[in-house]
Amino acid sequence: MSDSDLIKLYSGQILELAADIPHLGRLDAPQASVKKRSPLCGSTVTVDLVTEDGRITDYAQDVKACALGQAAASVVGRQIIGRTRAEVETARDQLKAMLKSEGPVPDAPFDGLEVLLPARDFKNRHASIMLTLEAAAEAFAEADKAACA
Repeated sequence: MSDSDLIKLYSGQILELAADIPHLGRLDAPQASVKKRSPLCGSTVTVDLVTEDGRITDYAQDVKACALGQAAASVVGRQIIGRTRAEVETARDQLKAMLKSEGPVPDAPFDGLEVLLPARDFKNRHASIMLTLEAAAEAFAEADKAACA
């Protein structure tokens, strides 16, 4: 990776987002908690959430990732409260398509993930970027199962 590639990838906006991640920490009594790890780089994200009436009402994330993974967590953390399982799963699928198959930017309210478009060319970074939405989608599915039990 050349210096100009690194500069393009780690833009000021990505670094600003990485430095300001909302909902950091853990919940005292989550309905569901999921930890995801990228085997390639070792980044981890743990998501705790609580749902009510099919929407996320409380959310926390423990993020130990590169700046790209942190930026993704920052964008997601700003928008995830009040979202449905379908919205979270759609955002996850759209982010994956944006990174891996030249798909469009995820729909609002997750359209801030557009900042990660330069990472398309860096496949080794995709897993870290995907961690937060993957963990959130899995946690939401677990919360739904627990509510039906």
